[in-house]
Amino acid sequence: MDRIYLDFEKPLEELRDQIIKTKEIGEKGKVDVSATLEELSQKLEEKTKEIYSNLTPWQRVQVSRHPQRPYTLDYINAITKGEFIELHGDRNVKDDKAMIGGLGSIDGRTVMFIGQQKGRNTKERKYRNFGMANPEGYRKALRLMKLAEKFNKPVVALIDTPGAFPGLEAEERGQGEAIARNLFEMMKLKVPVICVVIGEGASGGALGIGIGDKVLMLENTWYSVISPESCSSILWRDWEHKEQAADALKLTAKDMLKNKLIDGIIKEPLGGAHADPEKMYKKLKTELKKNLNKLVEIPVDELVEQRIDKFCDMGVYKESTAKETTAEKA
Repeated sequence: MDRIYLDFEKPLEELRDQIIKTKEIGEKGKVDVSATLEELSQKLEEKTKEIYSNLTPWQRVQVSRHPQRPYTLDYINAITKGEFIELHGDRNVKDDKAMIGGLGSIDGRTVMFIGQQKGRNTKERKYRNFGMANPEGYRKALRLMKLAEKFNKPVVALIDTPGAFPGLEAEERGQGEAIARNLFEMMKLKVPVICVVIGEGASGGALGIGIGDKVLMLENTWYSVISPESCSSILWRDWEHKEQAADALKLTAKDMLKNKLIDGIIKEPLGGAHADPEKMYKKLKTELKKNLNKLVEIPVDELVEQRIDKFCDMGVYKESTAKETTAEKA
């Protein structure tokens, strides 16, 4: 598959085209072009480092949405080496194709995987509803998490969604209640829970499977209450200020770690996860194994207490005394 380039990646596309043409000249003319190829490859690497070490928040949003970026099932199939059994349905309405889940093996350890799944083409995107889950998707996720708890299996949630589905039918079936129920139940789940943002982490759609003992983000992902475009349309009445909104929302992995809203960042291969998916699969697998090995050693009661305390400590607030409240009213 030919690589797709984002707007700010055009210099990389030009260098790669030069490399391809140089190879063709060498093959057709039967001349030695190794020195030229080495020079161009070095320039390509240096330019990639230059671009990706200075990405703006909006550019990271673009990378997180790259059409060739690995999706949830790509990671699961690579990490489990095909030892994955998908489970379906919420036992109430239907099977939501935007939310997938099932049992998989990470080097012999059985894990319950849950995550949003997007599509590669128009047909798949429609089938997966663009990765936007309905209430039954969140209820399916909760059913699987409870199943994992019953059999004492850790949960790994892979987050990649532009948000929960905002349709009328979703609201009629209790979208808000389904997400709120997941927040409540995940907070006290009696097994280790690891959540990883692998792409987009938008609003309650992401948070609905985002309560964990360890919440991690890949380097070029974002996590926010609202997308930059939606924020721009609300504040400025159009999408033209999306870059300004992305900067103001502090949605990058670095911002989230600085504000103590996540526990760590997983570095991506040079050029993003889509540039070298195999390397990204190995990195994520290593991080999951490392964190699972630590979490399974913690007693259940202590694990739940630490999880609750972690989320309760987030944010900044002030408790007013009765005397201060009375003075403010006066």
